[in-house]
Amino acid sequence: MSDYSSRSSVTDAEDPFASSFATSYACVVSFLAVANEGSFARAGDRLGIGRSSVSRNVQKLEAQLDARLFFRTTRSTSLTREGELFYEKCQPGVERIAQALEDMRELRHGPPRGHLRICSTAGFGRKIVAPLLRGFRELYPDITLELMLIDRHADFTADRIDVSFRDGRLEDSEIVARQLIPMQMIVCASPEYVRAHGLPHQVDELASHQCINFRMMSGRVREWEFKVEGLPQRRQLTAHHTFNDPDLILQAVLDGQGIAQLPAYEACDLLRKGQLVSCLTQYAPDDGGHYICYLSRKHLPARIRVFVDYMTEKTRALDLQCLTTMTPCRAAAPASAMTVE
Repeated sequence: MSDYSSRSSVTDAEDPFASSFATSYACVVSFLAVANEGSFARAGDRLGIGRSSVSRNVQKLEAQLDARLFFRTTRSTSLTREGELFYEKCQPGVERIAQALEDMRELRHGPPRGHLRICSTAGFGRKIVAPLLRGFRELYPDITLELMLIDRHADFTADRIDVSFRDGRLEDSEIVARQLIPMQMIVCASPEYVRAHGLPHQVDELASHQCINFRMMSGRVREWEFKVEGLPQRRQLTAHHTFNDPDLILQAVLDGQGIAQLPAYEACDLLRKGQLVSCLTQYAPDDGGHYICYLSRKHLPARIRVFVDYMTEKTRALDLQCLTTMTPCRAAAPASAMTVE
């Protein structure tokens, strides 16, 4: 062997970049896909390769690291402690590489393009998000859209979400959240219900009314929220009806079946038309919001950036804030003093 060959072999052996790259990006990507999907077969489907190829890549990686990365049974696949540590180290780097490739591709090919996977709560998605998508598609025909309605916080990585619409109060520091509008929650009933049962004037009086509750995907019944003497209050009220769909709750209220706490974006037009009557507005919570969220990335893909800007502008232009325009007598007057048409 020549002196040059000897020096070259030594250099390669001592160069961590060269030796680790020889293990290959493909092995790491296969590992990350299995970790995200929880299955070698689903990882293969996601990567567009066979299950056996994914398995071989992971085995090569385990051999080089001299560590077992997964617990495997016939029914499940889960990360070992070593696998969890390696995943935490690798994920940010691979995401940056994928982001760099995507950014350069969009930069090279001009206008924003690609696929956007969006999720929203069911009520806000149907009433606000979905109607605005047509106008967005007309402006950006090269962007395809996928909207999922789910009443839980989606996992951006596991669910492969680009943009999420969320309600309430956000505490996740790992995402960027832009408030679209404040979240107003209004206790409403139909004029028919008011004629038969009146309206509560204090929060405690709700216990004697025919309340309608919302059951979330988690199985938990959502509490009613108020702000009394400057302090937040949550009430779990006994319900005459419970639904897991906001449209069914709204329809039940319109049909006079009971009283419910509705988001302003669903109630405003109906209140203005007299199809609903509000109460307890002086106790409405004021610390929540409707947000558009995306991962904390320094350089957003153009398709996400233009979508976030478009939805922010169009949503804020809608007339969805009605508490400030409602008359005090409608909010707090006794039922006997109210005129219901």
